[in-house]
Amino acid sequence: MTISATQIREARALLGWGTPTLARRASVGLEVVLRAQNVGAEPPVVGMDLRAIRDAFERAGVIFIDENGEGPGVRLRKVEPS
Repeated sequence: MTISATQIREARALLGWGTPTLARRASVGLEVVLRAQNVGAEPPVVGMDLRAIRDAFERAGVIFIDENGEGPGVRLRKVEPS
C-alpha cells in the first residue's frame, strides 16, 4: 500500500514529529520529506524513500489505514499496559 501526503502529515502530527525528525528517523534527506508530504510534488517521492518513511512511522507505532470508503488515514498502535 502506498501512503499519501496527507497520511504523512497526519502521522507526523500524531507523533509530534517535525520534518527534520522524520528525515532523521527515515534516513532520508529533508527535501525528500518535504516533497513526500506535498500534494502534487514534482517529482513525487516513490520507491525506497517512501518505504523508508513508512517504515520509520510504523516502527514508532503508526498504523496506516487503507481507503475504505471514508478515505485513508492513520492511527497509533494500541499500547499494552506494563
